[in-house]
Amino acid sequence: MPVTRRTVLAGTAAAAALSVPAALPAGEARAATGTTAAAGTAPAPEGAPGYRWRNVVIGGTGFVTGVLFHPTVRGLAYARTDIGGAYRWDEGPARWTPLTDHLGWDDWNLLGVEALAVDPAHPDRLYLALGTYAQSWAGDGAVLRSEDRGATWTRADLAVKLGANEDGRGTGERLLVDPRDSDTLWLGTRHDGLLRSTDRGATWAAADGFPGTPSATGQGVTLLVAAGRTLYAGWGDSDGTPGSPNLFRTSDGRTWEAVPGQPTGPAAKVPVRAAHDRHAGELYVTYADAPGPNGQSAGSVHKLSVTGGGWTDVTPAAPAAGDTFGYGGVAVDARRPGTVVVSTNNRWAAVDTLYRTTDGGRTWTSLKDTAVLDVSETPYLKWGEEKPKFGWWIQTVAVDPHDSRHVLYGTGATVYGTRDLCHWAPRIRGLEESSVRQLISPPTGPAHLISGLGDIGVMYHERLTASPSRGMATNPVFGTATGLAQAAARPSYVVRTGWGDHGNGAFSHDGGRTWEPFAAQPALAAQAPGPIAVGADGRVLLWSFVHWDGTGYPAHRSTDGGRTWTEVPTFPAGATPLADPADPVRFYAYDTGSGTLYASTDGGLTFTGRAGGLPAGDSQFQLAAAPGRSGDLWLSTKGNGLYRSTDGGASFTRSTSCWASYTVAFGRAAAGASYPAVYQVGATGDVTAVHRSDDGGASWVRIDDDRHRWGWTGAALAADPRIHGRVYVATNGRGIQYGEPV
Repeated sequence: MPVTRRTVLAGTAAAAALSVPAALPAGEARAATGTTAAAGTAPAPEGAPGYRWRNVVIGGTGFVTGVLFHPTVRGLAYARTDIGGAYRWDEGPARWTPLTDHLGWDDWNLLGVEALAVDPAHPDRLYLALGTYAQSWAGDGAVLRSEDRGATWTRADLAVKLGANEDGRGTGERLLVDPRDSDTLWLGTRHDGLLRSTDRGATWAAADGFPGTPSATGQGVTLLVAAGRTLYAGWGDSDGTPGSPNLFRTSDGRTWEAVPGQPTGPAAKVPVRAAHDRHAGELYVTYADAPGPNGQSAGSVHKLSVTGGGWTDVTPAAPAAGDTFGYGGVAVDARRPGTVVVSTNNRWAAVDTLYRTTDGGRTWTSLKDTAVLDVSETPYLKWGEEKPKFGWWIQTVAVDPHDSRHVLYGTGATVYGTRDLCHWAPRIRGLEESSVRQLISPPTGPAHLISGLGDIGVMYHERLTASPSRGMATNPVFGTATGLAQAAARPSYVVRTGWGDHGNGAFSHDGGRTWEPFAAQPALAAQAPGPIAVGADGRVLLWSFVHWDGTGYPAHRSTDGGRTWTEVPTFPAGATPLADPADPVRFYAYDTGSGTLYASTDGGLTFTGRAGGLPAGDSQFQLAAAPGRSGDLWLSTKGNGLYRSTDGGASFTRSTSCWASYTVAFGRAAAGASYPAVYQVGATGDVTAVHRSDDGGASWVRIDDDRHRWGWTGAALAADPRIHGRVYVATNGRGIQYGEPV
């Protein structure tokens, strides 16, 4: 099914609220900070209980924008994602190792990887160009460099912004080690031209003589590739005419020229990727009429004789009316001259494919036509259908330089791999990139976790160490989930809301294993499905509505399981409804605009204001209720810390134990304790982190560590009501992390 990949951070307001470094003039070099961080497993900080952190396994779920085999080390590869960091593939354990989990809350914008580069002459060196958004509210980019394949890093902050989750994120690579000098690196940017470093990425400055004119709205440099000692740079701001070249080259690193005779026209407007066949002396370039991954309707493949200078059109199949697409990934076989694999992109009618040639592009074979797909390890890839699709958003493909039949390609949800060019399966172990929106840990039943996700709906986790066997929730299939709730006194009853294929809301009578759509839905649900709450006994539903632009509307109420709905005019527009876990007629909502807590004591028929004077206008907040207790409410606020009410919201007391709180959850009480364990993502000191309190919030202990921070973690938190100490953390790009005491 088509999936619209997120183009803004989940909770844009949260992004805008974070501190943004002041921008430096374009091209100005900034010295490296000298910060070194490790990427492996590490103990918790001194004084904290030891915790083991792992991913809840789903398998991929996000856009893998680049895959790169190391040219000289067998079994070593790297992958980059648009919002979920970078990974290293280790052939021995056959899994991906995350390399950027140490980036914390203040560095959330660096979890998007714009480009990566390896040094063929120094196999242990790895470079990452980081920066998710180039908007004014996002921070500047950075370059991480490693001497040990990503185990530890040294960071250099940039004076420019990068855009790993913006249009064009599947092009590249935009980062390159100069083949003539390992100390020299090149970095193509979107809006600030070409940068160069002569000290292995410690400092950067504008590259002299590069002819591309930076644009505030364009794509800038789309790719960098070496063909022998000559460097080529793709330029994404051409209009596709002969007088507006889009491919430049330099043989001395100082003077650049437009490559003569390059193709023109809409199908060759944007150079997407390029690969050099060194045995044949040819450079293959894929093109499209837009940077992608969306919006491409034309494309082509051309090859350049790097010695003779002649161009040849080797397009496998030309887009046509009713079958529009662009071209994306390209990879050459290092062992067999003239053997090349390219990918189509944004091809919805005939579905994207890989084309392979063994004769330099004279003839091509579609690998999709003979592909046997096995998605048993990640069943969600069927998208509610009988068979999986070959993939969409294929903008990266890689051929193992040591094994011609070992091919990988990235999609909008996974990495597929083959060893025989016929049988394909997800090659995704260890790589988790979902953007997580909601989490529930049920008190009973086979599943310890139910999750609501961006792009791939709702998952029922029978096991935390395996992808859900049922795949994503169906009937209906959701793109992005917007609400998830469980009846506290009737946990078999669960409801969900989101962007569905036939309806935007559904209910389950078996704890979330199977679903049925609501018999009816309010008209607003079609354009602004928002969060939902269900009363403790499951009799009342409250569904709130929030448009994608942030506009909120009053909630609607149903007392017949979603067959009929009525508007609740007194509900604060756009607020998130919350059910009391012990009293089925009590509901709550926090209006951040006025800083007022609203409550209902008549089953959601009417809401009245209670406590006022709470933090108003706070862009990040959550209202939560302690399990098994009526009226015991906790309000976490980004800029003002944590508040608690024990009288149903009539009054609140501010906690003195933390100064910022983003999300809060409750789990099984510690041995001998009478109150549930409380967890929060917040700050009690200088660091925003995951904390636990076993004394009702009087004191907190940090339970994550400096190697496990995962960027922005403010969307949701859940704690296991059956296992003390286990907590589930929602991330925006690193899936669901769960921690347990060791």
